[in-house]
Amino acid sequence: STEQPAAPLANRPLSRTPFVPADPARRAEHCREIFNIQTTGLIQRLRHTGAGRVTLGVSGGLDSTLALLVCVRAFDRLGLDRTGILAITMPGFGTTARTRSNAERLAQELGVTLRTIPIAASVRQHFRDIGHDENVHDVTYENAQARERTQILMDVANQTGGLVVGTGDLSEAALGWMTFNGDHMSMYHVNAGVPKTLVRYLVSWCADEVFTGAIADILRDIVETPITPELLPLQDGERLAQKTEETIGPYELHDFFLFQVVRHQFAPIKVFFLARQAFAGVYDEKTILHWLGVFYRRFFAQQFKRSSMPDGPKVGSVALSPRGDWRMPSDASSALWSAQIDRLMRQLA
Repeated sequence: STEQPAAPLANRPLSRTPFVPADPARRAEHCREIFNIQTTGLIQRLRHTGAGRVTLGVSGGLDSTLALLVCVRAFDRLGLDRTGILAITMPGFGTTARTRSNAERLAQELGVTLRTIPIAASVRQHFRDIGHDENVHDVTYENAQARERTQILMDVANQTGGLVVGTGDLSEAALGWMTFNGDHMSMYHVNAGVPKTLVRYLVSWCADEVFTGAIADILRDIVETPITPELLPLQDGERLAQKTEETIGPYELHDFFLFQVVRHQFAPIKVFFLARQAFAGVYDEKTILHWLGVFYRRFFAQQFKRSSMPDGPKVGSVALSPRGDWRMPSDASSALWSAQIDRLMRQLA
């Protein structure tokens, strides 16, 4: 027979980071486009409201850094003085010297207005008002700090005639990793459509292509800083007691889950199958399945926060705005999805 054997079927590409292109040139173009979308969205909101100032909290972390850079680019394009950007650092019980220094140095190097407003005294007064023991480091202890910071930002924005620019990202919205009516709330949310894995690359891209010198050096150090809300007291004076990914799981896994669940609407068994292939040799099956269960539980239980989230620009194919792509009842049941997870867990046991 002269018939040639059929060529073997090739596996389709499966990226561990579906929000982040692997090719450096394509990734840079992706970052450039998204940064411009964020900037244009903020420009439109400022023009629409007539605001010439913005207020945002800066922590020295990835999200607030990206939001600050977007504000700077928007003000430059509008021809506004950068001093109209009021960056407020609000050190609390878990603030480290590294993050505070990076926030302050970055604001100074960018030429924005920097204010430092410590929150420890006001939060302690609040604990006394509501009868909360400061030594009990529970959700009340943590959320009181987040809400105090939001109150400061909102009231200073009223003082100055500005808008509060939100800093939280898409991954935090998916997991509900934010304080309701705390960092969950703002007047415009520039990072709402950007997942955490992409935030890191955007800040790195800004360091490589948009800024130079001391600013770029600070941005690179921020990229290397552990992700933490800094809400629990430091251990031994400076050591972090709280790292986000140790609590809710690796963001690279959660962003992979988010893409497969929202973009493709795959069932848990399919998401687990794909994750096993993508992360083979990185995470074992039980670890992947554990965090997949966490993802589904939090994604369903925290929809009520997304139902009242502020406006923000859509930057990609996955968005969770209740006014755009995503429609989900706040009391939707996760029972069917959880049942699949439970079956998979029994099979691995």
